[in-house]
Amino acid sequence: MTEPKLSAAEAQTLAEATAEAMWSRDRAAQALGMKIVRVQPGASLLSMTVRGDMVNGHHICHGGMIFSLADTAFAYACNSYNKNTVASACHIDFLAPAKEGETLEAEAVERSASGRTGVYDITVRTTGGKSSGKTVALFRGKSYRINGEVIAGLQQAD
Repeated sequence: MTEPKLSAAEAQTLAEATAEAMWSRDRAAQALGMKIVRVQPGASLLSMTVRGDMVNGHHICHGGMIFSLADTAFAYACNSYNKNTVASACHIDFLAPAKEGETLEAEAVERSASGRTGVYDITVRTTGGKSSGKTVALFRGKSYRINGEVIAGLQQAD
């Protein structure tokens, strides 16, 4: 039996509920000071301010911190349908440094979703201040759906 398709409003509500459930367990994102700006079916926008303990020996944001922000935006986008989804591969290109005190936003957009796999592009940019809008990194994530749901027992569309 196929599940009924959700309306746009129902899909948005599901994406928000899924993000809330994930956030309640996402200790890594919380520890890094990330914030969910918005979540939509197949998309998300997260932010993080670069703290002093996030800079490397060149006094710029450690690439692993930027990767973590992009990867987290990827996770919220590909899990927004309430189907457990994990990364199968990721690639990041660092384009410009981010400095202590700058706020970064990672915007994830679904490019393809078919069967159990998906492809998502994530752009990490600075926001606010004189460097606002500077692209810091481009990340591409490939997702794979595994068994289960983020919130067990909720109605969802295929």
